[in-house]
Order: sequence, then structure tokens, then C-alpha cells
Amino acid sequence: MFEDRSYKRTFYSAPQSVQSLIAAFLEPSLIVLVYLAVNAYFDEPVLRSTYTLCLLVFALTFPGRNRFSDHPVSAAIDIISSWVILLAILGMFAYATNSLGYFEDHVIFWWAILTPLAQWAAVEIGRRILRWREAHPASRRTAVIVGAGPLGVKVQRALRAHGANSVDFLGFFDDRQDDRLDPQARDKLVGMLSELSDYVRQHNVREVYITLPLGSQPRIVQLLEQVQGTTASLFFVPDVFGISIIQGRLQDMNGVPVVGICETPFTGTNELVKRISDVVLASIILVLISPILAAIAIGVKLSSPGPIIFKQRRNGLDGEEIIVYKFRSMRAMDNGAVVKQATKGDPRITPFGAFIRRTSLDELPQFINVLQGRMSIVGPRPHAVAHNEEYRKLIKAYMVRHKVKPGITGWAQVNGLRGETDTIDKMKARVEYDLEYLRNWSLGLDLQIIVRTVRLVLFDRHAY
Repeated sequence: MFEDRSYKRTFYSAPQSVQSLIAAFLEPSLIVLVYLAVNAYFDEPVLRSTYTLCLLVFALTFPGRNRFSDHPVSAAIDIISSWVILLAILGMFAYATNSLGYFEDHVIFWWAILTPLAQWAAVEIGRRILRWREAHPASRRTAVIVGAGPLGVKVQRALRAHGANSVDFLGFFDDRQDDRLDPQARDKLVGMLSELSDYVRQHNVREVYITLPLGSQPRIVQLLEQVQGTTASLFFVPDVFGISIIQGRLQDMNGVPVVGICETPFTGTNELVKRISDVVLASIILVLISPILAAIAIGVKLSSPGPIIFKQRRNGLDGEEIIVYKFRSMRAMDNGAVVKQATKGDPRITPFGAFIRRTSLDELPQFINVLQGRMSIVGPRPHAVAHNEEYRKLIKAYMVRHKVKPGITGWAQVNGLRGETDTIDKMKARVEYDLEYLRNWSLGLDLQIIVRTVRLVLFDRHAY
């Protein structure tokens, strides 16, 4: 159920490149500019602490989220929730570093009030500009699709979903008989392949999408030669719906075009942003929870004989084996070739262990793993090595979740897939959410997952 949406986002992204670039810089730039404006309004000096705060905020919010297509109410809620989370993180950082005194209270107060208003106003202005641009005749695009099969129909839906007000879809071209066409495409068939070039010229078609199978290569080459005599933009749509697309993008490799289908989202700037946010947040959290760590350690030691920390073998980034720390919650712990998942009422779990498992307090030592670089705060949860060997043979694209570091919490966990996965369907659902996280990663999504995790820890009573 995720592949179609991924296809729209990854392979039909060229028209949105400028919009995405603006969105990436809009949020961090606005936050910094509003702070500097408020600081200047109150005639406060620009000190080294000012530059430090601006750089920290920019790093934590870059790249910004594209909210131009969101409903105004949804955009407002997202802006406010993200801003509150960011302020909480900054507050914890300031408390941990004893730097609250470097900033004036009235500057921080008005910055906190005005920033979400400025963000919402910018998003609303951007949305109105996009609507005007889409409705403007000069911005409207006409498009045809070559190939009236299932893939052609999916491209038609993607065009409509991308911008129904800016794309005029004229129809399909195909040489096949009606009984070999997709039923949803028959009514929109406007001609044969040999008629495409003339039709493009006569109707001033701006975009041609070729969805023919790769087995039709001679026809595709002939078709390209014909259509290249027009001014239409040409797009070849490969049939990759049997593949789980992760961060699909076209790259140039020394003059050779390469289509990336499965790639980690954490490259370049994204990798730096992810690592900085992990180190900063993990450091702050460990300082704040150090008394809790000490109390849990005492509780584990008194609850049953054995070590305080249990070291688990897990698969990390690129499938490499790593050691993950947890507070021991069982009398006997499996860590070999066969690993039995904990179940409700499991006799191996101590009473104190049941408490720390239910509240996820047993996972707290994994913040040390984050500082070590083995894990991230947010990412797919690491499974036992034995489980990976089992499920990689049963679930398609299972190992793709290892394209990123495993996390203490993840998108699957905050969507109800926390704890035991006692059926193959539950594990498939968890993997689908993990892959969805890889496709849609942003720092804002990470912060949203962290907040939802805290809410689950406090109010979820179904974990064990």
C-alpha cells in the first residue's frame, strides 16, 4: 500500500524541485530571522550566544518541511507542535549547559510567540502563490501517456494527485487491442503510437510519459526519435512497482545517468543533521535521566541475580552486527541462534522487569549506543540476529530497513506495532512502517515520533 505513494514522491519530483528547495530553507531561515528581528527591536546586542543559538536552531530544523500542500488547519497544528517540541529541546539544552542566563526573557517570549505566526503566514502566502500559479494559463501543462496499461493508469493518478489544477491530461497512446488495455484507460485512448508525434505538435503537448515495458525497447527508441522532433518534455517511467523504492533519484555518475532505487536517506547534509541531532539530544537526555538510570540499576540488581545490563546482539547499519544495551528484565535471557520473544505473562520476566518493560525504561541505556554511533534515537527497531535470518526469507524488502541505523523508537512503534510480533502479518506491517519512515524522513518527523513515544510511555498500558 506504500509503493504507489512512494512512486509519486520519488520519480515525479522534478516539477517540485524549486518548491522543495524553498521549503527546506524556509522554516530554519524564518526562525533565525524572527529571533534576530526581535533581538534588534529590543536593542539587544548580538553576542556569541546569539550566533550559537541561531546555528543550533538552523541545524535542528534543516531541512524544513514542505507544508504548502497541507490543509491550513493541518499546517497550523504541525507548525505549533514542531515549534513546541523544538522549544522544549532548546530548553533542556539550556538547562543542561546552564546557559539560560545568556538570553533575555522578553526576547525569548516574543520569539516564541511570533515565530509560529510568521511560519504560518509564510506557508499561507506560498500556498496562495502556488494556487495562482497553477490557475494561470501560462503555468498549465498538457500531458499524454504512452502505454495504456496498469503502469500508465498509475502515472495518470500520480499526475492528478500532484496537481489537478495545473495538469491537463489529454489521453493515452497505445497500439494494443482494447482487450489488452487497462479498463480504466480505454475511454481515454486517443490514438496509435504512430500518431503521437503529430498529436503532440497539433495540441502543443508539454509532457509525454512513456510507460511501455522494457521488452518494447525497439519501439521506445523509435518513439523517442519521433517525439524528439517536438518541444515536448519526455519522461520514461520504469516499471518498478515490484520493488520497494527508498529515496529513488536520478544521479550522474561521471556522465552516466544512474537511477537510484534503494538508498539511505542519510547522505550529505541529511547525514550531518541526523548525527548532530542524535548527539545533542542523547547527551541532554542522559544528563537529565541520570538519577533515573541509577534507580533502575539498583532495582534490577535487587530484583534477581544477574548483571544489570543485558548486551544483545543485533543487526545495525548495513546489516553489521552490533551490541545493544538494555536493563535486564528477565531471569534468563536468550541471545543465541534461537530467540524467543517476550510474551504477555512470560514467566521469565521479573516483577520489576515487567514494570520497566511496560514503561520502556529498560531501553534507556541505548542512549549510550546512540553516542557510540551504533544507533539513532529514531529509526527501525533492531531485531535479534536470529529473527533477521528468519524474516529476511519470508518478507520482501525486510533487510532494506538496515539501510539506516536502528533506533530506540520508530515510526512502527508509535503506530501501534510495539512489543511482540507473534504473527508474520504483524512483522510485515512493522517493516512497511519502517520503509515508510525511510522514504519520508525529516528532522520534523523524528521530533514528532519522539513526542508520540513519550505519550505512549506515559499512557500505554498494553506493552509487556
